Amino acid sequence: MNIATLWIIAGIVLILTELMATSIVAVFFGIAAIIVGLLLNFGIIDSYSLQFLIFAVLSLVLLFSVRSQCKRWFVGYTADSSEQPSAVASDIGSRVIVHSTFEHGAGRVVLNGVQWDAESEQPLQAGDVAWVIANQGIKLQVSTIKPH
Repeated sequence: MNIATLWIIAGIVLILTELMATSIVAVFFGIAAIIVGLLLNFGIIDSYSLQFLIFAVLSLVLLFSVRSQCKRWFVGYTADSSEQPSAVASDIGSRVIVHSTFEHGAGRVVLNGVQWDAESEQPLQAGDVAWVIANQGIKLQVSTIKPH
């Protein structure tokens, strides 16, 4: 395996690590490494010092010139709570099946095929039917009395 191939492999690995880091930094080091590998492969550069110089310069140029533009493409949109009602709020009044027996007022229920942590002031057994009366974050408040 020649040095050009090693640069290209290192570039690909750096780009793939970006999938885990999501800081949009490693991808530019990866692109620079691939470019150095290609330049070596085509015989445009050959000395080690030139390889590392081109890698460093390309990495910094890409990082500082392109990163801010790329970051805008990958930033997600978060809706403000005033813009969109909570999906859980629309489930108030929905029928649920108790998945696990409630102990000390806490258990699990199934709502729309998904298990949720739940609380209830009433003793509930696995298989019982209950209704969602409120939510506290990701915990549902359930009751055997159907809300109006």
